[in-house]
Amino acid sequence: MLDFYIIDDNQAKPNYPTEIGLEFVGELDYGTFKNLQKKNIIDKEFNFYSDFRLTTLLIKQIVNNILQKHLQTDTDVQKLFHILNTATEKQSGLIAYCD
Repeated sequence: MLDFYIIDDNQAKPNYPTEIGLEFVGELDYGTFKNLQKKNIIDKEFNFYSDFRLTTLLIKQIVNNILQKHLQTDTDVQKLFHILNTATEKQSGLIAYCD
């Protein structure tokens, strides 16, 4: 699973989310992640097995992409959309850890 946590854009990357008490906001399985890449929602530069960050700006771009393509009802997209909306509400970025 790929676990997503709220993190401020300017905050240093911790080695583990529990290291600084990051807030867990959701997870994606490998199949869903790959489907989102095929649908051009998640960029191919991101690797499921490597930790990565999504800044507030990138989150806004992904949300706009989803809305422009009218994909918010897609089952795979809904999983990610919930995670992105949580980060948007908290005006924060995300960090993903593969477990």
